[in-house]
Amino acid sequence: MSRVSVRRWEYKTVRPSRGETKKEAEDPEAQLNDHGEDGWELVETIDYTGGGTKYLVFKRPAETADGTNEE
Repeated sequence: MSRVSVRRWEYKTVRPSRGETKKEAEDPEAQLNDHGEDGWELVETIDYTGGGTKYLVFKRPAETADGTNEE
């Protein structure tokens, strides 16, 4: 009997920073690069009804019990 390996993921949601007017988000480039350096990949945005980004959704392989990533 063979053991099927199931890839496991962990997810993170982040609210983009917004300016004082609350109308436009600030450029998230630095924040995206910081998360990318930690192994997170942007996979989706969740928008407000009527426009504008509410959340950025990231994922990365989950660590196993021995501390390694499941890849």
